Amino acid sequence: MNDLADRARRLRSLPPSCGPVRLIAVDGHAGSGKSTFADRLAVALGDAPVLRLDDLATHEELFAWTDRLRAQVLDPLSRGEPARYAPYDWTARRFGPPRTLDPAPVALIEGVGAGRNAVRPFLAALLWIEGESEASWEQGRRRDGPGLSDFWDGWTVAEHRHFADDPSYPFADAVIRRIPTGYMWLDGPHPTAVTSRIITDSEA
Repeated sequence: MNDLADRARRLRSLPPSCGPVRLIAVDGHAGSGKSTFADRLAVALGDAPVLRLDDLATHEELFAWTDRLRAQVLDPLSRGEPARYAPYDWTARRFGPPRTLDPAPVALIEGVGAGRNAVRPFLAALLWIEGESEASWEQGRRRDGPGLSDFWDGWTVAEHRHFADDPSYPFADAVIRRIPTGYMWLDGPHPTAVTSRIITDSEA
């Protein structure tokens, strides 16, 4: 696997974006590998906390979680205070016991829509996991099995509608491509000073 240490160092050098926190979004289509990448990047960042958007979404609100994210996570972190949120239990269909996310120097927010318009003002960087939607969805279906096929049928419609109305990719600072040896970091479509500090070359 490619060494993420240098990328992590560059992310840590970015200015804070959400109070004292450098909030890094990992976005992409469902099934594209966001969770795995975020876990590996979090380790490279010194076990940075990871907020999963699956914990904020619900069956009824697949993408209508922005108010909850703002009130429970973004606003407290912006004040330098710990965030407290109740993760959703997708089996029991209810919110569980609250969790705490401390205002660490770097934190990751991972999930479909992590780079949406309502979140971008709080981000130090937006990373997009490369992957065509249909191929990513098929990978997700294989991962979850036939028991969740009905859920995936509804999800793909909702995700398509979400990205049509509120796209993330055009604002990505870097595009992450999976390769056999790890990840290749490419310039994103959103040219900013942030990009130049994260990406100075495209490495295999």
